[in-house]
Amino acid sequence: MKVLLRYQKVTCLLMAGLLSPLVGEEIGSVDTAFKLIGANHKIVVEAFDDPKIEGVSCHLSRAKTGGLKGTFGVAEDTSDASIACRQTGVITLPKEVASKKKDGERVFKESTSLLFKHIQVVRFYDAKRNTLIYLTYSDKLIDGSPQNAISTVQITNTIFEK
Repeated sequence: MKVLLRYQKVTCLLMAGLLSPLVGEEIGSVDTAFKLIGANHKIVVEAFDDPKIEGVSCHLSRAKTGGLKGTFGVAEDTSDASIACRQTGVITLPKEVASKKKDGERVFKESTSLLFKHIQVVRFYDAKRNTLIYLTYSDKLIDGSPQNAISTVQITNTIFEK
């Protein structure tokens, strides 16, 4: 009974927007291969905002496997992904980001297989160039993929200040 109440509380907090689930909002998708049975293979475009830095939004495109396995959620998606991040408002860096204590902090994570494989986005800060760097990659329990992509956001607040 206690476990059920705990899940209900977490669900309520998520619905209220008080917890950041580190997942994206699906913007759209395109089919890449027709599957006679089950969902088609596709490329999905998702958007997410940096949970700690207001004023940064990212778009991530990634492959999603279809067919029967994809339809039932047991397929393993490929590690292909692309990312683009932009400054969408005034950015005020939290102290832990500016001091680089939070370099490599995860800002997005989504499962790409039934077990153990995820696509992630982590953030770094380049103080010399006043730039945020977002790196996307895929990991697996035993071995990850070297495929990766980066996007940079140079902090230029003057264009957003009135």
